[in-house]
Amino acid sequence: MTATPSVTATSPPEHDGRLADNALGLPSVLFCIVTGAAPLTAMLFNVPVSVNGGGWATPAAFFIATVSLTIFSVGYIAMARRVTSAGGFYTFVSRGLGRVIGLGSGLLIALCYMIFVGAVIGVMGYFAATTVEAFTGLAIPAWAYMAVGLAIMSLLAWFHIELTAKVLGVMLIAEVLALVVLSVAVFAHGGAQGFSPQPFNPAAVFGNPGALQIFGTTAAGIALFAAFWSWVGFEMAPNYAEESREPHRIGAIATYGSVIGLGVFYMIVSYAFVTGWGLTGSVQAVSDQLNGVFASAFYPLSDRYVGGWLTVVIEILAVTSSFACAMAFYNTSSRYLFALGREGVLPRVLGRTSSHRSPGVAAMTTTVVVALYCLGFVLYDPSTEGALTKLGTWSPLLGVLGILAVQALVCVAIIRYFLTTARDGFRVWSTLLAPIIGFVAMVGACYLLIDNRAALAAAEGVPFITVLPYVPLVIFAIGVVVALVLRARRPAVYAGLGHFSLSDPVLDAPDPDQEVPA
Repeated sequence: MTATPSVTATSPPEHDGRLADNALGLPSVLFCIVTGAAPLTAMLFNVPVSVNGGGWATPAAFFIATVSLTIFSVGYIAMARRVTSAGGFYTFVSRGLGRVIGLGSGLLIALCYMIFVGAVIGVMGYFAATTVEAFTGLAIPAWAYMAVGLAIMSLLAWFHIELTAKVLGVMLIAEVLALVVLSVAVFAHGGAQGFSPQPFNPAAVFGNPGALQIFGTTAAGIALFAAFWSWVGFEMAPNYAEESREPHRIGAIATYGSVIGLGVFYMIVSYAFVTGWGLTGSVQAVSDQLNGVFASAFYPLSDRYVGGWLTVVIEILAVTSSFACAMAFYNTSSRYLFALGREGVLPRVLGRTSSHRSPGVAAMTTTVVVALYCLGFVLYDPSTEGALTKLGTWSPLLGVLGILAVQALVCVAIIRYFLTTARDGFRVWSTLLAPIIGFVAMVGACYLLIDNRAALAAAEGVPFITVLPYVPLVIFAIGVVVALVLRARRPAVYAGLGHFSLSDPVLDAPDPDQEVPA
């Protein structure tokens, strides 16, 4: 039986450390996950990045990422069926590799999501400022829009997650429809030079002739990393398990649906981009965008194949999509803080829920941390352009590196969990081979990010980029030290690390920190 915190007479029900039961159905969980990946934002920014590295073979890069992440999801879902908790990655690593490594992962992933909130708020502020100025002539700095956006997210997070899910859903549908209209129009017109199967050839990602012709070089690492980057947030399903009506069924459907659904969608839209411009023309269009000829290489496509009205819609949705994406990351980061507070790692007040059964204190703490992080970048560069080129570009590199590293640990944790604690659930494919392949993919993606970070950030020699690979290691090490201190001085708290769950049938199994006999 799963142990849960008791509620005493002095502890009101709304503060019992439990999130709202049965608050979310499958559509709501999908909205929360897919908006974290931000389809419109991913296409507007990551497709040009991928083309910059892999030329017109960008659809193939998305295909490779889709296959890799689908395989990763096999083992991930197998463990999600056994462990239901808002702790997500933190809980999974704790169960499989022990509390010490688990806590290091928990602190790292919580920080990564808060960094993503700040980064995407910066992107939102930039597009809000430039769009409003273009439409009205009113020049308001990006940081003002950032402050308003963060305030709205805080209110939505405090009052009710269902309201948040509805807001996310409306914004998601609008941005997907805009990209579908553009893609259908391109295909209906036959593109610039007709249809070609070459963009789906994975071999073309390496040494792409189009990239060589326009840029003089190719960088498959940049192409593949940009593709993987587009899925950040797909792994959120277990974080909403406590609030889902049918956590085991919804978690599996939501994860597979988001990974495969987004993959197919990304491949179609990126192929529409390449087809709309033509193979070599698509690479030249990205070159022109990088040289400031137009704000996005997607805008001329919508002008040509649909009309200026769609371009205006996409410009507006770039703002709302960024807001929805930031709000999805905000929700997940607050749930990591909630899980860590509930277990006594961080102040226990973070494990208190609001009267609406949301992780209220953790959410407001996220607001404060994100505000301070953004303030640092604003003081460094208060310009509207800085919100995009500094906060919105540099920060995601740090966040993605941390997430990919933790995902690699999750793969190892899945294998060990089913070889020891949950032997009855061991399956050769889902709990051994799939996690091994997923581990290789995540480590490879980490290498690509580190090796290409200066080019991706367009910031050679900047201290933030130079020290970027070491920041996740430091945060992870801090978590490890805290866990060791808790084990020595507060064993009761240590025993509960990563072990709050609504459904784990082996809650009281041997501690994976200790050697498990064969």
